Amino acid sequence: MSEKEMLERLLSEDTDRTDSESQIASSIGEQMLLMGLRTMPRSLRARIRDIVSRVPLGNAILVGGGIGHLSAWLFDLWCGDPSSPDDLSREKPDSFIIVEEGARFGVIIDRLIRRYNAETWSRVVAKPWAELTAEVTSWSAASASLPSSARPSDIPLPVSLVVIDLPDSERPAASYSAFDILSPEGIMIVPEPEVPTGDVGVPGEGEDPTEAQAKVIAFNQWISFIKEVSANNSVSFVELSGGTLAVIRRVA
Repeated sequence: MSEKEMLERLLSEDTDRTDSESQIASSIGEQMLLMGLRTMPRSLRARIRDIVSRVPLGNAILVGGGIGHLSAWLFDLWCGDPSSPDDLSREKPDSFIIVEEGARFGVIIDRLIRRYNAETWSRVVAKPWAELTAEVTSWSAASASLPSSARPSDIPLPVSLVVIDLPDSERPAASYSAFDILSPEGIMIVPEPEVPTGDVGVPGEGEDPTEAQAKVIAFNQWISFIKEVSANNSVSFVELSGGTLAVIRRVA
């Protein structure tokens, strides 16, 4: 199978699955609306699930756990829907780390993990993503001669899958740091930041950027990131009704 054929199969819709939510995921989505939280479009959630179902499983990370909406979709994929006895569990990753900086949301995700009986291989880490990746990079350099099981880190290595679900303004920096710890042949899935429109000007000296200006800054950072990684790695885009997914496969 050629590289092109492999990517087409990896990114395609799984026609054996629907985009309907489980009872747990649906309840979380309703709660997010009541709380005024940002929600990822259903088309993106469904395609992320389809892509993840085809990725060789190892150590997986979700950056931006929120209150567990996308996590529930992935748990449904790996564990089956707990409210549906006929929904069978499937192969699971070696580990699944959900990074959510907010401690309050971390408690909610921890309950979700227990709901799916996934405590032995899943956990939530309540630290900033930049801090986590810096620790991983530092420990990897300091303990390169040790086996991975002996390296003190909140993130098990090697990292074979990273999914990023953060606000537009945070995605470029998170993508840079995620790529730094992604193992060769590892996959990263990131919704592309919203394309800014119109002339928003530039921040004055000593002024914070407006929301519109921040979007432009973030998108320019995103374009720079994509240019850098596409030089020696595989980068593909999936255009969906709710947005565009970037799927990056690290070559080396």
